Amino acid sequence: MHSLRFTAESSSNGVVERDFTVGDVPGVLWSPASRTDAGRAPLVLMGHGGGAHKKHPAMSGRAQRLVTGCGFHAAVIDAPGHGDRPRTARDEQEIAALREAQAAGEPEGPVVVPYNARLAELAVPEYRAALDALQELPEIGADGPVGYVGIALGTAIGVPLVAAEPRITAAVFGMMWPDALFEAARQITVPVEFALQWDNERIPREAGLALFDAFASKEKTLHANAGGHAAFPRFEADSATRFFARHLGGAVTATSPA
Repeated sequence: MHSLRFTAESSSNGVVERDFTVGDVPGVLWSPASRTDAGRAPLVLMGHGGGAHKKHPAMSGRAQRLVTGCGFHAAVIDAPGHGDRPRTARDEQEIAALREAQAAGEPEGPVVVPYNARLAELAVPEYRAALDALQELPEIGADGPVGYVGIALGTAIGVPLVAAEPRITAAVFGMMWPDALFEAARQITVPVEFALQWDNERIPREAGLALFDAFASKEKTLHANAGGHAAFPRFEADSATRFFARHLGGAVTATSPA
């Protein structure tokens, strides 16, 4: 079992940001600056999008909302071949195939779905190891509530993760093809919030609706927003914060732009 090692720390606007590694996997943990070790708080694991990384503005923006708005901790690790992790020759081949499909105006799903499924197969045990290590911190603890939020690649990794990990009790997903996720989605019974873009030129709305329908959760909410893939609205991050406040405990006191 790999232990967590902090490698850098900074603080601003009431949030402490700590870089860490678990084994050779890099991540970052955001926490309330005013919280002491004696005051535990829920943890929200996050998954970044394809081609992004653990400190992408979408990640730091969500973390800011969760920390300052709810007093939660938020953590994310770099997916395989992303951020500070080296790409393999296979990663390069998959990315080149995606660029070729995009340039030719061909459907991306046949390339992205198997690539993301491979990344998820690697990332799920890494997330579980990171969760093990993070729960050893006194300010988080082994018995505290845990949530997960991830869009696009974050959903491709998050759906099998949440299906396999009983410690995660609420999840936010969105914008991903369902092909490789149906089996895992049918195993998920925790509350789910799911967002899609109604006019998504990359992922057909029927695909997003099929994935939403597959979740076995008794409580699941669909957010369908007008616009294409890149028009995913920032206010969905505020909605996710309120969702976690309801299901993990806490009250939203503020939101901040990202």
